[in-house]
Amino acid sequence: MLGIGAAVLFFIAFLINAAEIGTNDVFSSTNVTLLGLMVLALHVAGIGASRVSRRR
Repeated sequence: MLGIGAAVLFFIAFLINAAEIGTNDVFSSTNVTLLGLMVLALHVAGIGASRVSRRR
């Protein structure tokens, strides 16, 4: 699930950069890319994984 979120953030960063949209400092393409990298790192680390262990 976090991998999909990272892909969406990277796509938004790409659109901001490609369209040269003037945004404030919080939503610059660099900051959105860094957020995407953080979410991707959490995904790779296993945070948010839906592992269900069944014990019998």
